[in-house]
Amino acid sequence: MAAASSSDDGSAARRALGALGRACRAVARALHLPFTGTARSIRRATHAHGAGESGLGRLIELHAVNGAGDVMITVALASTVFFSVPTDEARGRVTLYLAITLAPFALLAPVIGPLLDRIPHGRRAAMATAMLTRAVLAVSMSAAVVTGSLELYPAALGVLVASKAYGVVRSAVVPRLLPSGFSLVKANSRVTLAGLLATGIAAPIGAGLHRIGPAWTLYGACALFLLGTFWALRLPPKVDSAKGETSVRVLTHGGKRPSLRTVGPAVIHGLQANASLRCLSGFLIFFLAFLLREHPLAGQSAAVSLAIVGIAAGLGNAVGTALGAWLKARGPEVIIATVLSLVITAAVLAAVFFGAGMVAVLGATAGLCQALAKLSLDALIQRDVPEAVRTSAFARSETLLQMAWVVGGAIGIMLPLNGVLGMSVAAAIVTTGAAASVRGLLAASRRGPHPGSRPRVA
Repeated sequence: MAAASSSDDGSAARRALGALGRACRAVARALHLPFTGTARSIRRATHAHGAGESGLGRLIELHAVNGAGDVMITVALASTVFFSVPTDEARGRVTLYLAITLAPFALLAPVIGPLLDRIPHGRRAAMATAMLTRAVLAVSMSAAVVTGSLELYPAALGVLVASKAYGVVRSAVVPRLLPSGFSLVKANSRVTLAGLLATGIAAPIGAGLHRIGPAWTLYGACALFLLGTFWALRLPPKVDSAKGETSVRVLTHGGKRPSLRTVGPAVIHGLQANASLRCLSGFLIFFLAFLLREHPLAGQSAAVSLAIVGIAAGLGNAVGTALGAWLKARGPEVIIATVLSLVITAAVLAAVFFGAGMVAVLGATAGLCQALAKLSLDALIQRDVPEAVRTSAFARSETLLQMAWVVGGAIGIMLPLNGVLGMSVAAAIVTTGAAASVRGLLAASRRGPHPGSRPRVA
């Protein structure tokens, strides 16, 4: 009897343990499903329409990690450089940071671009190195970001150099991963949109980590860049393959290597237009940052006012990036000319009817149009610049665009904090760019791709 009772107790215990195990597995599956389901949905989106087979999907995912890491570092720097000090001191710190941003591009154009042109097999390693460099620098900044000491600025400079080096190589890699039937504008838009979406998700996470401690945002950035290092090395081998390119001879005037001045008018005028839009971006960021800090939107704090305008610009940028895929049948020259007219209209209306609503509308319009114009410029460079010097072309174009952004930011810092005056200056900036570029863009669109830009194969 005792033995039977003991056996029954053992069976009951095993059944209870089995039921508990099944319950635990069910709970684990329930908790795991949102993450695995989300991951599968993201993978389906990034690998759709042949992007998975071509390798573009992996680049899209890598760029999302890049955008998330960069915005976390931006959150950490903004809290130290801008929000933690009085306005006059913030002007000095922002001016110093603005001056520092010129250095990466002074290095990129003459050094990094030509170097990568001559080493076409090292592009995965170059992107991985840019990611790993930022991971290390994020940790090194974690102490300085608490005190705001000058040690922060050299590390921030290194982060900018690595970030822009990654961006230049990424732009040059897209044509190697282009799926069948994809236009360059569409491919660029999908990559950029992934970065924007990741930025929108990572920004509040970074702000939450900052509430735990200023260094925690940088620790999060470090983790993301380490993941990006691994993913960069896992890109398809054809990113580094120069098959079909080793026999390319770029022959222009007297056998010289082409520059941005020899690849046709479309790239030149596209660059002029984008420079004016980038100048506008820098101007609006810094002018509105100080204007809204001193004169917030009605009923709102300075931080909320800046967030409203920033969200409007971010949404406009995301919409513009998404439209890049929808407008794939349109010529990039026509897209750039069209968006210039839209921004001029929005800036003039903001100057005439200055107020919270029109400032948000201008921010959204500027974000949308800058995204479309940059995607179109990238497509022009990818279309008209030979592979042998394409990375140099991207580096030099990024140099000019960043210099335009710095000039716009400097104007925004120095200008008196008068809203109507500021919006009038914004309109003048874009009008100047349109006057220099629109006629040439439309003429280039009628002529088609620059015939002398195509490399000839021996």
